[in-house]
Amino acid sequence: MTVEISLQHEFSGFSLDCAFAIDRPGISALFGPSGAGKTTIVNAVAGLLRPKQGRIVVDGQVLLDTGKRICVPVFRRNIGYVFQEARLFPHMSVDENLRYGWRRSEHPASEGEIAHVIAMLGLDHLRARGPSKLSGGEKSRVALGRALLSSPRLLLLDEPLAALDNARKDEIMPYLERLRDDARVPMLYVSHSLEEVSRLADRVIRVEHGRVVAQGSVFDLMAETTFGAVIEAKVSSKRPPDGLSVLVFDGGELIVPRLKRPGGVRVRVRIRAEDVMLALEEPGGISANNVLPAAIADIRDHGEAQADVRLSCGGVGLLARITRASATRLQLRPGKNVYAIVKAVTVDPQVTLWERETPPASKA
Repeated sequence: MTVEISLQHEFSGFSLDCAFAIDRPGISALFGPSGAGKTTIVNAVAGLLRPKQGRIVVDGQVLLDTGKRICVPVFRRNIGYVFQEARLFPHMSVDENLRYGWRRSEHPASEGEIAHVIAMLGLDHLRARGPSKLSGGEKSRVALGRALLSSPRLLLLDEPLAALDNARKDEIMPYLERLRDDARVPMLYVSHSLEEVSRLADRVIRVEHGRVVAQGSVFDLMAETTFGAVIEAKVSSKRPPDGLSVLVFDGGELIVPRLKRPGGVRVRVRIRAEDVMLALEEPGGISANNVLPAAIADIRDHGEAQADVRLSCGGVGLLARITRASATRLQLRPGKNVYAIVKAVTVDPQVTLWERETPPASKA
């Protein structure tokens, strides 16, 4: 399954000119600030907006080619769309809402597949309820299920968590992770939330002022930007000191607060650039539990007084934000070997660490 998107459009005071492609299932995040053009892109893909110029190809079918005057109507694109608001039909039960898209699908799911989607999203006990009896998180899960049961070849999610409070976001996030790992359908996920993108995305397409400014795997791209690093690791079966767990990744081991996860389970860790210190020699007599050998890949100025030092730690990217004065004093330069020091308490499993049962997608 491949998706090719090239769009040009003009608004009053804003222009969109972007091109990118998706070549695998999973979540590709359109990430950027509000007003960057992310929703405009997904609306054009869905057929809700006809751009001045553009070409959209999904799984070999041309949905839009303005040069050839091709524009497939919305109802024939076979694309699922989950909006910020759930937009459930108030007069229908949960089960009827779920089956609304299924009844209109060109390739309806079997009863077994319907049962799988309902189980995946934890909706079985809600099927007889009306939308007015659901929480915000439950409504969002029903909207996801309805979109999936239309058997889409591409699923668009336009900031589906934006209307939820933090508690409801925490409730629905595991279902989105399960959807990413089980659905086997490409998803284009719009968000300006670093936490959502770090946790959910396989690939990131960064959009600013209507332009794609960077794209790549979430692991590579986050380490190359100013946001810190996202690392995929595995829970070790080692028995560390009380209250701690050991994670294993390509660059070594990370000691983090205790996780109630068995050995072998894969997790994601986001390490903020501000939480990484650098040393020229392996330090002793310090309280930090994580001291990782690394090599400097690049150094860039960040603001007036700071520098972002990009590190390679066993092939995994890290980012340290230090003062430019420190970089000068330590005589840091690309290729120099250093030690990255990360406090265990800065790797918070309630905020930046998530379980992922399936093996990670290839970074290729």
